[in-house]
Amino acid sequence: MIRAATPEDVPAIQAMIRELAAYERAPQEARATVAQLRDALFGPDAVASALMAEPDGEGDGGGPAGFALWFRNFSTWTGKPGMYLEDLYVRPDMRGGGHGKALLAALAAICVERDYERFEWTVLDWNEQALGVYRSIGALPQDEWTVQRLSGPALHALAARAGTRAEAEITGSAITATGATIPSSNQTPTHAR
Repeated sequence: MIRAATPEDVPAIQAMIRELAAYERAPQEARATVAQLRDALFGPDAVASALMAEPDGEGDGGGPAGFALWFRNFSTWTGKPGMYLEDLYVRPDMRGGGHGKALLAALAAICVERDYERFEWTVLDWNEQALGVYRSIGALPQDEWTVQRLSGPALHALAARAGTRAEAEITGSAITATGATIPSSNQTPTHAR
């Protein structure tokens, strides 16, 4: 069974995020706290959504089988929003039961219902099991695109350049630089056009 996540699911979501990070050989990268996740999913300025996969069968008190966490993005080329799947995870002892495909199908249904143009995600190139699932549902790799990431000291160094070069004033509601005002947004930018 697939259902929308509730605030009570956040500790299980955090635990599965850590399991996923360990599987992806980067356990130290999973730093999100329960409070941060609760705010991101259910706070007044929520920026993401999640679905839960529950095991089929009565009396299965072992917790959720998996989850999917996603957020809305936007394509300037199509003029429509889309969905970016940040995490899809099914616990190892629950794999092979159709939970991953059920989560993907539920997310695709949200896209169709909301008229989202695209449903995108990334996958590690060595994750053959996940790649097999994605190919089986018709997902195609976008070989011409590469993911670019700016974080940590490089992000802070670039941000500092805005302050010195553009004399930017950053407030809680807008960024003002060289006379142009850009309203802040809770929408996460698209990863690819």
